[in-house]
Amino acid sequence: MKKLVYTVLAAALVFSSCTNLESEMYDVINPGIFPKNEKDVEAIVTSAAYAPFRSSGYSGIFTVASGGIQIITEMSTDLGECQWNDAIWPDVLYQNFTPNSTGVIKFYRDHLRDISKMTLALDRIAPVDIQESAKARLAAELHCGRGWLAYLLYDLYGPVPVATLQQLLNPGQEELLERPTKEWMVSYIETELQEAVKGLPANYKSSDANYGRFTGGLAYTVLMKLYMHEGNWAEAEKCARELMKLEYSYALVPEYKDIFTLENEKNAEIIWAAQCSRGVNQQLWLAHVLPSQYPTKNPNIQKWSGYRVPWAFYNTFDPKDKRLETLVGDFAGTDGETYNEQNKGVVLAKGALPVKYGEDPVATGEESQVDWIVYRYADILTSLSEIIVRRNNAVTQEAVDLLNTVRNRAGITPYTLSSFANTEDFLDKVLLNRGQEFWFEGLRRTDLIRHGKYIEYARTCKGSVTTKDEFVLMPLPQAAINEGKGIVIQNPGY
Repeated sequence: MKKLVYTVLAAALVFSSCTNLESEMYDVINPGIFPKNEKDVEAIVTSAAYAPFRSSGYSGIFTVASGGIQIITEMSTDLGECQWNDAIWPDVLYQNFTPNSTGVIKFYRDHLRDISKMTLALDRIAPVDIQESAKARLAAELHCGRGWLAYLLYDLYGPVPVATLQQLLNPGQEELLERPTKEWMVSYIETELQEAVKGLPANYKSSDANYGRFTGGLAYTVLMKLYMHEGNWAEAEKCARELMKLEYSYALVPEYKDIFTLENEKNAEIIWAAQCSRGVNQQLWLAHVLPSQYPTKNPNIQKWSGYRVPWAFYNTFDPKDKRLETLVGDFAGTDGETYNEQNKGVVLAKGALPVKYGEDPVATGEESQVDWIVYRYADILTSLSEIIVRRNNAVTQEAVDLLNTVRNRAGITPYTLSSFANTEDFLDKVLLNRGQEFWFEGLRRTDLIRHGKYIEYARTCKGSVTTKDEFVLMPLPQAAINEGKGIVIQNPGY
């Protein structure tokens, strides 16, 4: 089975200029030279569509370092804390967002341009004479990448400028792009993902050489999230139910702790994961979490003692919850001390250890080859539970059963219809259960915003005195506003 490899060479061939000894500039590719076959087209698509969606050391959308979207968004909620005192974290942790806060503007700064790269790639592969089925699939991967990235940017910042192909093909003509309307942005994302679904397989088997490439399952997952973001419950329900069909082959892993291990990579619960392997793309999770006193089978794992889940949220768990096997609030240290909430020391000063991922047995430092999971099937089931109640304004047995899927696996008491006083009580419990299931998977901020709790929890759980009601959207970088010369308008509150 191959892992996706994101080549610097392909990126350079497609998107960069080069200079010869006479300083003659080349900013377009001669189609008679490249691309001319399916291998060339796949290289272009891999570079444009997949290179952004990595968890590769300190780069990629899903890096577990401070630039990663999942980490930044979780840290801004009641689920995230960090024990380091560097310059990035205070603004993020306590919602002191400004147009110059590195943590919250980095995603916009680093990845808005990637939509344009995918647009150019679509144009460059269009005339290549290869098998139509292969071209359709590769084009669909680009559409999926554009729609997914546009959704992530929209969720964080609101509508963002998106260049057209015509504008990109005329780089010498300076044109300032204003931010589109919300309606345009939503339509763009929806259209891109719907176009992707047409050309993508529902899913790949774990043994398939293409495992790790985009699928219809991924496109429908992001579509569901878009519709939930917009309160379009009818369309969100269609997407969720689509993903429950047999052709996708998704299923829950029986034990929570087994989802995130090297031994169980490519399990049936995973909808999409950033592929990691030694020497190519490696994630840094355990290095960012574990303290030096935490015992590991592999003694060579780097341990920096940074990320934590605050004690207040840790204490919302039932003590019998199996998920506490990987969210560690009590352990015997290698120094002979027992660390817990009563004996925190420096080790657990700000909360419990979100260990979550299993060890890489051959790791020799900060890097792990365990695939980094982005979306999984439990998200679909619990989302559908919420969708049903919101759409019908009533708690149904199906909604309760769906929510119980994660509770049953966790070994805690399942709900019954009588467990809920009303729909509001049900939605509060959905929010709590999703937090307990998906900590540090990048879902909490969006969940809190949808439930109207994001700013409230920053104040009550984190003690933020700097947040504002408008901070449901993060600021655009000040540099983007300056370069926009009055055309690009900053989000309210900044």
